[in-house]
Amino acid sequence: MRINTITDKEQKQKITRMILEALPEWFEVAESRENYIRECTDKNFFAAFDGERPVGFLCLNETGKDTVELHVMGVLKEYHRKGIGKMLFEAAKESAVKDGYSFFQVKTVKMGMYDDYDDTNRFYIALGFKEFEVFPTLWDEANPCQIYVMAL
Repeated sequence: MRINTITDKEQKQKITRMILEALPEWFEVAESRENYIRECTDKNFFAAFDGERPVGFLCLNETGKDTVELHVMGVLKEYHRKGIGKMLFEAAKESAVKDGYSFFQVKTVKMGMYDDYDDTNRFYIALGFKEFEVFPTLWDEANPCQIYVMAL
């Protein structure tokens, strides 16, 4: 397994589409999925490969002069719980530190809403993120937005 930094816009979109379309539990809303695919082209992008096959990715987004956000991430289900998400995050975190950011944040659906998202919350907590704030209607009432942060 290896992690590569991807700079080619078409390759970013191809990887993002392939992974997100394989994860309907988290990315079933076509409009949101297409936004992620479009938005990833101009952002720092890391991909995990098993041989030549992309099996996961992580895309960063600057949200302030001192803060970077884990904008979107996906790992194919058959590769969950194999350390790939952590490897992607560590590569992204190293890049964020090198780029001079002080904080890392991520948004997800609040714990207790859906089992799949509870797993996501536990993943972020295991990486060292701390609960910052919940915005009950940022996305919609059925999906309260939990923000996690970490100092770099």
